[in-house]
Amino acid sequence: MNILILGATGFIGSIVAARLVADGHAVTGLGRNPARARLKQPAIGWRQADLSRMTKPEDWDDILKDQHVVVNCAGALQDGLSDDLAATQAQAMLALYTAAKRSSQPLIVQISARTAGPAGDLPFLATKRRADEALAASGLPHLILRPALVLGRNAHGGSSLLRALAAFPLALPLVHAESPVETLSVDDVAEAVSRAVAGDLRGDIVLSAHEVLTLADLVRLHRQWLGLPTVRVLSLAPWLAKPVTRLADMAGLLGWRSPLRSTAMTVMQEGIRSVRRESGLAATSAAETLAANPSGVQDLWFGRLYLLKPLVISGLSAFWLLSGLIPLLSLEKTSAHFLPFMPEAAATTTTLATCLIDIALGAAVLVRPLAKRALLGMLGVSLAYLAGASLLEPVLWLDPLGPLVKVLPSILLTLTALATQDER
Repeated sequence: MNILILGATGFIGSIVAARLVADGHAVTGLGRNPARARLKQPAIGWRQADLSRMTKPEDWDDILKDQHVVVNCAGALQDGLSDDLAATQAQAMLALYTAAKRSSQPLIVQISARTAGPAGDLPFLATKRRADEALAASGLPHLILRPALVLGRNAHGGSSLLRALAAFPLALPLVHAESPVETLSVDDVAEAVSRAVAGDLRGDIVLSAHEVLTLADLVRLHRQWLGLPTVRVLSLAPWLAKPVTRLADMAGLLGWRSPLRSTAMTVMQEGIRSVRRESGLAATSAAETLAANPSGVQDLWFGRLYLLKPLVISGLSAFWLLSGLIPLLSLEKTSAHFLPFMPEAAATTTTLATCLIDIALGAAVLVRPLAKRALLGMLGVSLAYLAGASLLEPVLWLDPLGPLVKVLPSILLTLTALATQDER
């Protein structure tokens, strides 16, 4: 069969795509940035598209041509610079259903979530629910699959946070430590999609393992998986997490997709549980999922670096903003360094230009779509500063305050930030 997968570059989508290729199907993957996925999974035909801009039925006509199945693995947690929930999870899906009804009426497999409960009014769940209801009423052949917390060899979103918390030194600081959590393996999701494509599954199905863990139990299990000794769980009051949540929401407005945003915290406060309905599908427990994928040192590095990444970005931003702002407070004194080499007006202009460059880089690195270019700019400017100062005033290397020596750890921190930029 010809199968189109939306969100095929993501955590669930990439596994589902690999499974369907192994089943012998012709798979086309849709993603916003499929360049790396094209190299990793060459057996898949890749097309670049942004679902948030595909909100009209005619936007889907060419993509749906000759497709027998559409699997929607796309989604976003919260509105932000990089995500538009209403467009991606609702409007684009309604447009897809309309286009599908007037074409070959392919099977639609929707990877959704439990949208009922106190957290159901959150935009993340409300837009999912709107798409689910429209699909159920569309008359198209469909499967709405509602998995619990999905675990796998790779980590993304909530599973990334689990590994980061598990790698914490000395203690495990948890909010909502006793919240119930149901899980399953990402391979269970791929199995369900495979069976739907084979014609075995239709309707609305909840999928989770037959066990309920607390969040603390799940983090302990991941800590054991990482090979770290048991430590005490520090159960924190929810109000202590609010400053972190607000900062994560602000980062979301700048394009960063932190799992500590308010939507995730609200869902976790309620817990991740489902109303069980017999589906004939088996789901793998958390312990079995982790045991089937033994951890390596890269997983430990990931866990330890994950929560350091935003601190590294914030630290670099503060360093460059301050290095640009502080000299402006005494512009005449700062520009005096250039007076032996150029006229006063040129020295003032050069100092002002370098300050503005530092400020621009410090601000740009906070914006997710600009971060990589800003980091590369920081490297280039740092090396230019070192080269220029070494040629014009090499004695600065002997300065007891170390104005040039201090640039070296900044360069190393910038290289670290570049190395951890990729999100999937």
